[in-house]
Amino acid sequence: MAASPIVLVDGSSYLYRAFHALPPLTTSQGQPTGAVKGVLNMLKRLIKDYPDSPMAVVFDAKGKTFRDELYAEYKAQRPPMPDDLRSQVEPLHACVRALGLPLLCIEGVEADDVIGTLARRATEAGRDAVISTGDKDMAQLVNGHITLVNTMKDETLDEAGVEQKFGLPPSLIIDFLALMGDKVDNIPGVPGVGEKTALGLLQGMGGGLDAIYADLEKVKTLDFRGAKTLPKKLEEHRDQAFLSYQLATIKTDCELPVGLDDLEIAHPDREALLELYREMEFKAWLSELLEGKDEGVDDVAGGTATPQADAAEPAATPAARDDQVIVDQAALDAWLERLHQAERFCFDLETTSLNYMEAEIVGVGLALAPGEAAYIPLGHDYLDAPAQLDRAAVLAALKPLLEDPAKGKIGQNLKYDISVLANYQIGVVGPLADTMLASYVLNSTATRHDMDSLALKYLGEKTISFEEIAGKGAKQLTFNQIALEQAAPYACEDVDITLRLQHELRPRLEKEGRLAAVLDELELPLVPVLSRMERTGVALDAERLHTQSQALAERIRELEAEAFELAGREFNLSSPKQLGEILFEEQKIPVLKKTPKGAPSTAEAVLEELALDYPLPKVIMQHRGLAKLKSTYTDKLPRLVNATTKRLHTSYHQAVTATGRLSSSDPNLQNIPIRTEEGRKIRQAFVARPGYRIVAADYSQIELRIMAHLSEDKGLLEAFAVGRDIHAATAAEVFGVPLDKVSADQRRSAKAINFGLIYGMSAWGLSRQLHIERNQAQTYIERYFDRYPGVARYMDRIRAQAAEDGYVETVLGRRLYLPEIKAQNHARRQAAERTAINAPMQGTAADIIKRAMIEVDAWLQGSAKTPCEFDAWMVMQVHDELVFEVKEADVDGFIEAVKTHMRDAAELRVPLIVEAESGANWDEAH
Repeated sequence: MAASPIVLVDGSSYLYRAFHALPPLTTSQGQPTGAVKGVLNMLKRLIKDYPDSPMAVVFDAKGKTFRDELYAEYKAQRPPMPDDLRSQVEPLHACVRALGLPLLCIEGVEADDVIGTLARRATEAGRDAVISTGDKDMAQLVNGHITLVNTMKDETLDEAGVEQKFGLPPSLIIDFLALMGDKVDNIPGVPGVGEKTALGLLQGMGGGLDAIYADLEKVKTLDFRGAKTLPKKLEEHRDQAFLSYQLATIKTDCELPVGLDDLEIAHPDREALLELYREMEFKAWLSELLEGKDEGVDDVAGGTATPQADAAEPAATPAARDDQVIVDQAALDAWLERLHQAERFCFDLETTSLNYMEAEIVGVGLALAPGEAAYIPLGHDYLDAPAQLDRAAVLAALKPLLEDPAKGKIGQNLKYDISVLANYQIGVVGPLADTMLASYVLNSTATRHDMDSLALKYLGEKTISFEEIAGKGAKQLTFNQIALEQAAPYACEDVDITLRLQHELRPRLEKEGRLAAVLDELELPLVPVLSRMERTGVALDAERLHTQSQALAERIRELEAEAFELAGREFNLSSPKQLGEILFEEQKIPVLKKTPKGAPSTAEAVLEELALDYPLPKVIMQHRGLAKLKSTYTDKLPRLVNATTKRLHTSYHQAVTATGRLSSSDPNLQNIPIRTEEGRKIRQAFVARPGYRIVAADYSQIELRIMAHLSEDKGLLEAFAVGRDIHAATAAEVFGVPLDKVSADQRRSAKAINFGLIYGMSAWGLSRQLHIERNQAQTYIERYFDRYPGVARYMDRIRAQAAEDGYVETVLGRRLYLPEIKAQNHARRQAAERTAINAPMQGTAADIIKRAMIEVDAWLQGSAKTPCEFDAWMVMQVHDELVFEVKEADVDGFIEAVKTHMRDAAELRVPLIVEAESGANWDEAH
């Protein structure tokens, strides 16, 4: 049986190719890792494909080689290694060593020559060699015992493969490179001889440089363009051609400090890999290591390739944890006694559904100390399930503990548990601690904030996934169907991990500025407020939506017919390929942007720009907008109405957006369009119950007011202080006209400038928005900064501060980390700088609306100093707006009172203005 081939990896080639070919990837701290991950993926694939092979990963060393002595200009034009790539070299080397792979970086010898020498030695020893590279120069080494493998292209080249790819056998590759040269390495070649000419010469002459120069007259007879004048060029540059041959030749006889016996793969250093994967935030690989799996293989985009079965064997309970399954009254009483004595405890509900409106409690997990957890099964009803304690009795026993305002409660995503318990008439109160929110406040952009991800990141532990005990897809079990032998370790792990995360995250928060206060004073008090608002829901006029859907369907059909007429034929409006053919091939509309695969882009941003000048893109945009409106809202909203309450119950999410703003789903209230008539009509379906009115209270121009506060610009401060129309005031300044002479168009342009600049908009972006020339937009921006110099100073200051600190803060101390703020890539750095300008404003606005919700809810619930005397509920939050359902007789008094509460939510250098109106529906309340 033949020995396994020796595998030689061109690490330098792969490092550059991974850096330039793959999407950029950075850690939460801004460390680039994309090239490291790309190369490691390739190495893992090679280890899998050649499991018994010796292997070495070879990198170029710093310093000169013999080629520099031959030709002083060798590689002279190669640009310096980008900083984002240089910073990845050492981490990659460390990972290679930790994987147990021999790493070769030999001074004075290029990686190609190291590989060539080792490959020759392998063949002399009677072994085959596989060279893993993406470099075409290596094709010269291919013979009956040496092959090339390119894992990025999934390509293998033997002698026949080289000839098929290059049109030449391996023996002529050096001649090929010598003739056409190499711009990357600055190998001169013969001027005027490119790839096609070099190929024609070598194929026509039937040999290499020696054959060509032995019969230059024959070159004139070759059948390709320019052959007759080529001999003169070749003769003039004879020395340069043979010099290039020397430079392009990979040496196979180098003296090396290593031999073939040094290429055996060692056992991976698990602890080193754990540390490196944590540092570089390679979560999938970290998870595999913690599970005890062999090194897995990801695709180059970073997705895991680990298969998951429909169901799995129960995971073993960690030896360090003492789990208890409570199925008798004595055990329950013992735990209840301990809970009553404790200052705080961790709990988690196991339920039948993720929808709190439908969920039934199946069991309760409890933890008081790390490593010690209990699970109380209450509703496991599979065949031959063991006897369990009565659910009503257990919940009744836990109710005083959960409702004790002095006893702390720790959980992960507590809002869900609070909402489920509310269905059982249990109101959770007391000091709350939520590890999901703690992670979010600590770094909103760092990671996902689910428990499994946090356990991996902060505790270095792979948790039991729900799919492991329940299966997945159509066959997935609900928790009540899962055997107690599997369910209990899962439930106990949930509370144990959550408690340990609390112990890990809280000290981190307290070390970072005012983040602990952001968590304690904003996010945690908001949890019960959101739970209450979600459970209250809002009434929906389904019949009105049905009518709107019919009208939209008719208008969509009209637009489709109009599009066919403009195109001159019928086509699928949803097909990018067909649309691209019509726009760019048939109608000859200019291509503005291409897809990664080189096809003309028909993305929304492209069509939006084309719609300014061409009728068909405009119709397509209208069609897309209405189709989305119909499918997302008018068709879908009635299906989301709860059958029992007859109201719509959205879900609000605190730990999603980077800036602190709330998001919502089922439905996403934040995205209901209001700039079109069709979009506004959807708001008309959000109605009040009989005898009540909808009240909408909205902060006016809050982000501009925050800009005035942060920048302390005198002009802005004065304008807001005296109640001047800020857009008209800006128009007067920018366009140089008296305030009372500002036209509607000038005010509209000034509004775009005001809001554009706080989002870091460039002159190019402003020119697109206002449909003006770029130089005119630049003039507007310069005039704006001349009139409001404090804004310009603020922007300069915040960019510099972000670059120094790596983050920006809101007025209340929330942080947004900016890992790209020092990126070498100009576009990525500029995007981070724009975020640095806007995030403090958008984040402060988010903080203010959250504080307002907390204070208004306390007032409505009667727990404020002056309790609410009105019949009212808070039913929705959207952007800078709170929406209420208020008894008709109370509307006027309520509006004045709620405006006061919202104004008092923050104290800025300018007045906070709240505008509030009422109506039979949400749209009327504006």
